[in-house]
Amino acid sequence: MRSLILFFILVVTYSFVKTEDSIVPEKDKGKRTIVSHVGLIHVKGNKLVDQNDTPVGLHGMSLFWSQWGGKFYNADCIRWLRDDWKCTVVRAVCGIQSDGYLAYPEAELAKITTVIDACIDLGIYVIVDWHDHSAEKHLQQSKEFFRKIAYKYGSAPNLIYEIYNEPLKVSWENVIKPYAEEVLKVIRQYDPDNLVIVGTPHWSQEVDVAARKPILDTNIAYAFHFYSSDGWHKQNLRDKVLGAMKKGAPIFITEYGLSEADGNGAIDTVETAKWFSFVDEYSLSTCNWSISDKPETSAAFVREVDSLGGWKDSALSLSGKIIRNRIRNLNGPLFEILKSAGK
Repeated sequence: MRSLILFFILVVTYSFVKTEDSIVPEKDKGKRTIVSHVGLIHVKGNKLVDQNDTPVGLHGMSLFWSQWGGKFYNADCIRWLRDDWKCTVVRAVCGIQSDGYLAYPEAELAKITTVIDACIDLGIYVIVDWHDHSAEKHLQQSKEFFRKIAYKYGSAPNLIYEIYNEPLKVSWENVIKPYAEEVLKVIRQYDPDNLVIVGTPHWSQEVDVAARKPILDTNIAYAFHFYSSDGWHKQNLRDKVLGAMKKGAPIFITEYGLSEADGNGAIDTVETAKWFSFVDEYSLSTCNWSISDKPETSAAFVREVDSLGGWKDSALSLSGKIIRNRIRNLNGPLFEILKSAGK
């Protein structure tokens, strides 16, 4: 009987070992990738760390709402973001309301899984974002969505869950935290150790409030969002992040823009520089909003572009040019390490 129990434990333990070799296509096995180099992202204190417990910062792009920016949800686009923009992470944004997942669950899920498959194939990280402002009203749909994702991809170290994009002005303790705990139970049935990011009150800005009553799990981070040209997103929000970190909360900036919060307005270069300096000082991970050719300041493109990548500099907006250059500078050294290791 003891030998049978031991065998069962070994089988279960083995099934959750996060090794990229088990999920990479045969043609790519043996190649060094971002994920094989960095390993499973996990929390240590108030930091996100790599497989060697060394603090790590991921930097990449967020796609636009899946129901409106779905043309970019393809493998060629993701490959271009890795190879040209040097993204180490891509955020797949599952739009929920407004003809999104609630209306067309199979179509929106298919877009998200296409991006997940591409990121696994390319060896970079993917954030699966439940892009909802009222997720507590859609708890059952959220649980079913993440059950499917965790069941299919829970063994992949590439996967990061973002289970609530931007809560409105609702209670952390009475609304957001109970919702997150319910969704977390579903995820942890199939995926015991991948990073889960939880949105915080007031459009994921009040991370300090969440830090006072943290979720009890070994690998949780809290979402923080900012738009550097918005008049309200200044030192007061940076202070909130610092307050949360002092209480031990790990922070992931899953969405930020160089525009105002509505995606428009002129870029405030002075405040943007302050935010970039803050991110760099504390080695925070970031995803910029967004890969889109919608005519607004935060979009990466100034006109309609081919959804498969290959974008020329002339097609990039001012935001797109600034962000592409920043990501390449931040992540370039890591890609050079991988390039040298492959020689």
